[in-house]
Amino acid sequence: MKLIKSSFAFVVMSTAICAAAASLESSPKVHSVGGAPNVRIDRFSDQAAHLFRRSGNPMLPGPDAPINFDQAPFITHGFAPNGDYVSYYNFDVQSTQPAPIFVLFREGASMPVEGQLNIVDVIPGEKAYNDFWNVVKVTVPANYVANQVASLADLMAAGYLTQVTNILVNCPIVPVGSTATVRYQSAMDTGLHKGWYRGKVVSYFNFSEKALAVTASRKVPLSPIYVTFNKNPNAMDAGSGPASGFVTDMMTGRTHNVVETTPEDASYSPLWYVEIYDNQSFAMVRDLATAEAAPLVVDGAATVNCPVVKRSQATRQ
Repeated sequence: MKLIKSSFAFVVMSTAICAAAASLESSPKVHSVGGAPNVRIDRFSDQAAHLFRRSGNPMLPGPDAPINFDQAPFITHGFAPNGDYVSYYNFDVQSTQPAPIFVLFREGASMPVEGQLNIVDVIPGEKAYNDFWNVVKVTVPANYVANQVASLADLMAAGYLTQVTNILVNCPIVPVGSTATVRYQSAMDTGLHKGWYRGKVVSYFNFSEKALAVTASRKVPLSPIYVTFNKNPNAMDAGSGPASGFVTDMMTGRTHNVVETTPEDASYSPLWYVEIYDNQSFAMVRDLATAEAAPLVVDGAATVNCPVVKRSQATRQ
């Protein structure tokens, strides 16, 4: 009788152990945000940069070193269409082809999974990288645990339903510790956000001075900006054009660069279509009308990511 009871107890205990083991095996693996390594980011390599290459300017921050975008040459002061003062950050040349960013939603939910980092699959220096991201909505099961997936490969393996939206966001990936403390509305978050890149963590800013959407051809929209340099562009002079720097007012340090739109305008985009006007017209250019009247030396020199972060009434001299 004792043997029977002992055997029964052993069976019950074995069943419980097996059940516990099965439960552990079925528990989802969750990636630790705090325990994951940060991705090494270099925005100034020859692969990543166009205007701000360390090979041409060794004073630029080193690979993965924090960047202070609140200082020159990363912030510029110019004019709004009506002659108001504006300030904008310079995040270098970017394509009109956005990259995908994957945002996870549980079934039936209207908000993203709390605590889940968004997922990207390209970083600065890689061919398809862009500061501008087209949001892809990913629907996950109701019992999904935040950060079960931490890469595009994880998403593909899981087979979750995806939907490409029209939403566009401006989120430049930068080294940890980087700062850009000015926003168009003072209540906007100026800190860094975290995301997943192939199981590692990336940091990025979010510039949301205006809600953006892809165009009908699924591109990043453009808006013109008129600029001038100390030396007009000359194919025979490597030190001309952008390499010579913007012309600035000797008294104020302000450029006479003019943006065609600001965040209040329906057609505003922080991806600017660069029009270079003759530097002999610098003194006369102070608003959109005078910028459009100035002779152009280059039409469509580049497309640059320069979110407008400040506007104030101009002081007339």
